[in-house]
Amino acid sequence: MSKIKCDHCHLEYDDDIMIKDGNLHFCCKGCQGVYHLLKSDGLDSFYDKLGNKTITPPIESDNDVEKFDTQSFEENFIGVTEDGYKKIDLIIEGIHCAACVWLNEKVLFNTDGIIEASINFSTNKAKIVWDDEKIKLSQIILKIRSIGYNAYAYDASIADEQASSAKRDFFIRMMVAVFATMNIMMLSVAKYTGFFTGIDEQIKNYIHIAEFIFSTPVLFYSGWIFYKGAYYGLKNRILNMDFLVISGASFSYVFSLYILFGGKGESYFDSVAMIITFVLVGKYLEVIGKKSAVDTLDKIKSSIPLEATIILNGIKKILPINSVKVGDIVELKAGEKASFDGKLISENASFDESSLTGESLPIDKKRGEKIFSGTINNESVIRYEVEKTYKDSTLNSIVTLLEDSLSSKPKIEHKANEISKGFSLTILALSIITFIVWYYFGIDLGFDYDGVNHFEKSFIVAISVIVIACPCALALATPIANLIGISELAKRGLLFKEAKFIETLATSDTLVLDKTGTITKGKLKVKKARILDDNIHKLNLLYSLIVSSNHPISKSIKKYLQDNYTLEEKELLDIKTISAKGLTAKYKNVDGKIFNLIGGNIKLLRDNNINYKFDSENSIYLFAINSKVIATFELEDELKEGAKEFISNINTMGIDTVMLTGDNEQTASKVAKEVGIKNYVCDVNPIEKAQFIEDLKKHNKTVVMAGDGINDSVALAKSDVAIAMGNSADIALSVSDIVLLNNSLKSLEDSFVISQRTYKFIKQNLLISLIYNAITIPLAIAGYVIPLVAALSMSLSSLIVVGNSMRIKLKK
Repeated sequence: MSKIKCDHCHLEYDDDIMIKDGNLHFCCKGCQGVYHLLKSDGLDSFYDKLGNKTITPPIESDNDVEKFDTQSFEENFIGVTEDGYKKIDLIIEGIHCAACVWLNEKVLFNTDGIIEASINFSTNKAKIVWDDEKIKLSQIILKIRSIGYNAYAYDASIADEQASSAKRDFFIRMMVAVFATMNIMMLSVAKYTGFFTGIDEQIKNYIHIAEFIFSTPVLFYSGWIFYKGAYYGLKNRILNMDFLVISGASFSYVFSLYILFGGKGESYFDSVAMIITFVLVGKYLEVIGKKSAVDTLDKIKSSIPLEATIILNGIKKILPINSVKVGDIVELKAGEKASFDGKLISENASFDESSLTGESLPIDKKRGEKIFSGTINNESVIRYEVEKTYKDSTLNSIVTLLEDSLSSKPKIEHKANEISKGFSLTILALSIITFIVWYYFGIDLGFDYDGVNHFEKSFIVAISVIVIACPCALALATPIANLIGISELAKRGLLFKEAKFIETLATSDTLVLDKTGTITKGKLKVKKARILDDNIHKLNLLYSLIVSSNHPISKSIKKYLQDNYTLEEKELLDIKTISAKGLTAKYKNVDGKIFNLIGGNIKLLRDNNINYKFDSENSIYLFAINSKVIATFELEDELKEGAKEFISNINTMGIDTVMLTGDNEQTASKVAKEVGIKNYVCDVNPIEKAQFIEDLKKHNKTVVMAGDGINDSVALAKSDVAIAMGNSADIALSVSDIVLLNNSLKSLEDSFVISQRTYKFIKQNLLISLIYNAITIPLAIAGYVIPLVAALSMSLSSLIVVGNSMRIKLKK
């Protein structure tokens, strides 16, 4: 009975079981439904992109979709964007070509309620953002299933299992290859000795048979990963490194079979085994690198316990960390690690925060101060209130940032990948041309081919050209260096949201720094206070205005007032924050009289028509009631440790430094002079800061900005690389590209040093790879390299690239 292809999935079935729909044939109702769905939605060009490839028929089961809308599933896998939309990472099963990616993205984009849908072809990982009021996740899953694919939530633990499994699989395959190759090498000693001294033909045949037995599992078991990689590359019209490796080994194997079964010449079973083994060792190193990245994440994750002790109505209860909610009270014993970010409700505590900041000294905490996940309680039993769930905690955010940065690619890696794609095709063409030239013109440039027939000579030279060319070194040049660089940065408390920022930071030429909290400690102290009217009611109004702000100046004055007066907070009306200037508010007393309150810098007073002269080289704060100045404060901030050395070292790197601050000229001038900054801009508001960044970029400057406050967020967003200091406001963290966990200028300097070293070694790796190919490929074409040496040198080039990248870890 004749076989007929299904018009959707392209699988072949007997004619009598097919569903006939006019001139169309379908294997099931699912395929028939999907075909008409795509047709009606104008997506039938999918079949042109699919070509002759087959796909999986649609999944018709929808019995389990309800779980995607449950509360527990949402808590574990679903996040929320800044705009309030839901987001999730899904693994889509059944994707095996670019047409599959195209179809899924098109269908999802055309679905009402889906905001974003992007799919990574190499990992089958899809990022979906949707409006939960318009569409539920279960409906999205059903949509994916309706076109022949399946989807489930991405779990980082799955990535770890896959990495461990890949490592084990590679190790077993490599051990099989190494064992077989070592035996073949011993046999080869006899064969090559006999080649020069004479060997009985029957003995030689026995050696060939033994080599055949050992090389076959190497090629077809150990080398299966190369066959698989080459197959999927060809399916997507890409000639990759796997194709070069497996074509060289396979051609050598087939030719050796010809020799084994009566042909004249020498067999190359040893070369087959060694080609696979040497390249597999290089591949294994790459797998180890990827697994080490996952292990790095595991080490971070391992610092979080799986359960927490919660106090509910005075009763202790142990709950899984994913079940703990904001507002719960957590009890932490001495030596235990915090699983959540929160606020201390015990009187005092001492914490080891070295896992986050690298600082080994214990940090004393008082009631109301923040507790960070991953830090260790040093002393007695304490309790704190959960302010962020585990999913939103500091440590989980670190893990997420590292996962994202390890999967992202900088521009230079994209360029290297593009080169390697064209490289493989070029090498294949060179190999064919080499064979033709040697075979038809009989060129012999010195290699000793005595006793070898003309075809074999041409064939072996062509194989050597394929094997010796090494796009894998080119492909490894960037990711291995990035992997090591990001790991080294993470060890120093530097989190890069994407690997591409290593390249941008390394090539930057301008560093813009906020003053307070970046160059200085941001812990202002009242150096001098003048209370011009000590009426307690007026001081109560000053205190009430101060406590409504979280600005460092307000906090410092609040502490000063608490230390020197007994004041009470009054209810204020119409409180307004004037960016980079201060606060205004109104107070209505029992008689209904309105008092206008103003607290801030001299510019704020002038904006409100209060002419008051006050000069100081320190930060100043003025407080006025109904246009009359009641109190003045001068505040002093300490420089961070090593600030002067930091600026000097940055300038030595050839990077211009600029200080941007909202402070007055005298304060800015004093700080700039102390640390050695020549260029500074003062009295600027957040919009002016952002405009300054834009002006620098218009002059073709690559701008890095480091800041920590809300007033820095707009400027940070405008810079090429935004760096948030460890004590940054949440909004500054959200717009940043790099986060410094420990708030240290030494770490900020390390970010430049390690980025520049990483970028330097990436360029060195690319140069090594290109020089290697420029030297070895002509030698192979000229006939000076046999396949065995070609395989060894190719793997050696990969090992050199990996070894060179490891030098990033070495301290200068």
